Amino acid sequence: MASSSGTTTSSGGLDEMDQRKKRRMVSNRESARRSRMRKQKHLDDLMTQLSQLRDDNNRVMSSISMTTQHYINVEAENSVLRAQVNELSHRLQSLNEINEFMKQPIDIGTGFIDEFGDEFVNNSLSYGYVCQPILASTDMRMY
Repeated sequence: MASSSGTTTSSGGLDEMDQRKKRRMVSNRESARRSRMRKQKHLDDLMTQLSQLRDDNNRVMSSISMTTQHYINVEAENSVLRAQVNELSHRLQSLNEINEFMKQPIDIGTGFIDEFGDEFVNNSLSYGYVCQPILASTDMRMY
């Protein structure tokens, strides 16, 4: 009887141990499956984030490119304007010199020559400067 109850006990203990092992194996498999799913979800999230960051990077690079092009255009326009300012300053200086020269009296003894000379110079010499175009190009650089 003792042997039969010991056998039964050991046999019942083995069945119980087998069931525990099976439950543990099932639990471990389920845990591993959940771990793989979490890992896959994390990988998917990282891939989505990578895609978004690449899109953002492309937008920023495009914006930088447009801003750089705008800067280059503004610099070219500034160079043209600097050249025009320089040309206009020279013209103004020349006109002021002519004006100062014309203010000097002509001393030949008659008032008629003075009036005629002033009118002639004021009306004829200044036309040459008024009709000349201001020439400047984007190739000109003034620093």
